Amino acid sequence: MITHKTTYRVIYGDTDKMGIAYHANYLRWFEIGRSEMFRSFGITYKTIEAKGVLLPVSEAYCKFLFPAQYDDVLVINTSVDNDFKGGIKFIYTIDDEDSQKVLAKGYTKHACVDHNGRLIRPPKFLTELIEPQ
Repeated sequence: MITHKTTYRVIYGDTDKMGIAYHANYLRWFEIGRSEMFRSFGITYKTIEAKGVLLPVSEAYCKFLFPAQYDDVLVINTSVDNDFKGGIKFIYTIDDEDSQKVLAKGYTKHACVDHNGRLIRPPKFLTELIEPQ
């Protein structure tokens, strides 16, 4: 399984009054992880959509283990569950770069739809990108 890593520094706007990252930001960080994973494969979400494929989130899960705090550098690890059929399932862990603690883990499932909102099979250009070589 290929795992892509990208980093993100928690900004003040990501936190609450106590300096703890707001829980919904983890889903944003998951998005950063999958966007950067695609970019590392040589394709962007914009290009995928231009090819007629949209990837709406159909399910999201996040288990919070330890809080991320202001100015922490996060390592967002993203991989693809190649056993998932009928769409794409991304698996994530968010680690603190300094302590290497896993702060959160989760997944998102994505359907493949066309520009009319009709469900389609993942196209060959996409499956070739995400399948292990």
